[in-house]
Amino acid sequence: MIEILHALEMLPTFLILHFQFTISSVSSFRSHFLHYLHMEQTLILLKPDTMQKRLVGKVIARFEEASLAIRGCKMIRLGKDLLREHYAHIADKPFYPEVENFMGSTPVIALVLEGDNVVGKVREMLGVTDSRKAAPGTLRAEFGVDQMVNVAHASDSPETAVKEVARFFRKEELFDY
Repeated sequence: MIEILHALEMLPTFLILHFQFTISSVSSFRSHFLHYLHMEQTLILLKPDTMQKRLVGKVIARFEEASLAIRGCKMIRLGKDLLREHYAHIADKPFYPEVENFMGSTPVIALVLEGDNVVGKVREMLGVTDSRKAAPGTLRAEFGVDQMVNVAHASDSPETAVKEVARFFRKEELFDY
């Protein structure tokens, strides 16, 4: 529902741009609009290890080379309350304090990426959560260390992505260009 509302808010901009540059028929307009309406977004948090190793540019470049669009980008420090909300599914686990300490140890880069099947593409590019088990050529195999020190957090489903994007970005912090 949030995606539909966002798409409808962008309709005037979409109409102007597409009527000026690409629309030659009603069916073409319908096809372009439906494509935009179904464009998926995902949240990425470039973790402290990526920050400390100065790998931010390399990781972002890989996403851009995969034709994923950056819709939001900012550096933030994750406080305990935000981390507890974000990691609520593991907050009661014995290892959670270590996750909280690690994720709060440096600022992180928060990104919203957009593209067709972006959640699946990003997760494939990153590799499995445990960097030691990640397939060669993935970001985690190349730059990660273990299950926690593993380059980035990425949304695990389109539904989760909608919630996570809203948790970290206000609507006016997301851009179309």
